[in-house]
Order: sequence, then structure tokens, then C-alpha cells
Amino acid sequence: MSDMRIGELAERAGVSTRALRYYEEQGILHSERTPSGQRVYGEVAVDRVRLIQHLFSAGLASRTIALILPCVDTGHAPPEMLESLHSERDRITRVIADLEVARRRLDEVIEITEHSSPEECERVRDGAGRTSAILGAVA
Repeated sequence: MSDMRIGELAERAGVSTRALRYYEEQGILHSERTPSGQRVYGEVAVDRVRLIQHLFSAGLASRTIALILPCVDTGHAPPEMLESLHSERDRITRVIADLEVARRRLDEVIEITEHSSPEECERVRDGAGRTSAILGAVA
């Protein structure tokens, strides 16, 4: 097992050295120190950083990641951890549904503004016609 310095780990894992320092501050990545105080990492740190990046990309906070990593290491997650992860997934699902509604409404507004006649635009300004309900729902 060869030791690598922070710059090499950052390059191999595709992250910044700043991110690695942050991971250490959060207790989700560990290094050894040389006698001169420089950080060195074992080969397994590359996979660990990639896993941490994957967990961040799943929308998890560093404190949650700190709780998950021991479960990954042992292969056992307590029921409370699984319940928390399911709750987070449900929250994300609700946010996605809300964003899809907003996108549909915006598509309707775009359709109206791209294909409206001057008369329809006048009705929108006056608060009448099919477009006012759509525009009112967006506001």
C-alpha cells in the first residue's frame, strides 16, 4: 500500500484538495500525518472519496454521510438509518413533483406568449380569457 499526498488523491478521485480537507473536518475521511504534518492517504481513500461524492450527489448532508459510512463499512444499517433515508427520498420525490408542475405551467406560459394574438395578450392584461387562469396559477 503506497501512501499518496493530498494533491494526488484529489487528482485521482476527481475532487479538489479543498474538498478533501472539508471531508476531514466533517470526519468522513481520515488521513495519516507525516512527521512534517503533511496528509497522506492509503490507496483505499480513492474509493472512499468516490463513495462520499456519490452520497453528496444523492443530496445527503455531510452529517448524514458521517452516519452512513460506518454502515457501509459493516454492511449493516440500523432501522432508524433506513427510515431516515426513505424519508429523504420521499422528500426529494415531493420536490420533483412540485418542480414538474412548475415546468408544465411554465410551458403553458411559453406556449401562450409564443402563439398569442394581440387580442389574447389584451385579454391577459385585462385578466380575462384562457390565459389569465394559467398566468394566475403561475404567480
